[in-house]
Amino acid sequence: MPSTTVHLLRHGQVRNPDRIVYGRMSGYGLTELGARMAEAAADELAGRVRDGARIVHLVSSPLQRARETAEPVARELGLAVHPDERIIEAHNHFEGLHVDAAQLLRPRHWPHLLNPLRPSWGEPYRRQVARMAEAVLDAGRAAVAAGGDGAEAVLVSHQLPIWLTRLAAEGRPLPHDPRRRQCNLASLTSLVFEDLDAGRPPRVSYSEPAARYYPGVNQLPGS
Repeated sequence: MPSTTVHLLRHGQVRNPDRIVYGRMSGYGLTELGARMAEAAADELAGRVRDGARIVHLVSSPLQRARETAEPVARELGLAVHPDERIIEAHNHFEGLHVDAAQLLRPRHWPHLLNPLRPSWGEPYRRQVARMAEAVLDAGRAAVAAGGDGAEAVLVSHQLPIWLTRLAAEGRPLPHDPRRRQCNLASLTSLVFEDLDAGRPPRVSYSEPAARYYPGVNQLPGS
């Protein structure tokens, strides 16, 4: 009955002066403030280790903003970073565009706006949950293999995949209002598995180690 905790760490603030949907595009790294957010998350995790947590496995989305967020965690905890495509940002039809009312009125976008419950503009919610769930379970097993029962893992990912993973774990509907996501920059969504192989949903907790940096930060939903 292996137990484990898998922490889903969202990346820090991203340099995005044109306020576009950057999705899986290359070249979008952290701002100076975003780097401080990543350091705050790393400090929080290091503090948990000092208090007895055994965080022994670190995984990152291959996108630049996630890799840069993982760097201070790797340094503070002395861990290698394992890339995993399964925890990448969702595909989005609007990638590369600044989405405003004028953009949405363009007829070429209309076929992608027909079903917000799927959603029709990007990777289906259920597909994101499925790939994230696989990655979470594999990371939990890797942590237990490396550190024994109760060992923990960190996965550095993105807002939407993390939020959907939480909704699924809590048995809530996947369609949602993006403005109501509780998954802030450099936040930790922690999935606590009492028995990793039992097939039962994990207990979820949430914390914001970088909250002191949020005032004045205007966030786009997603990213």
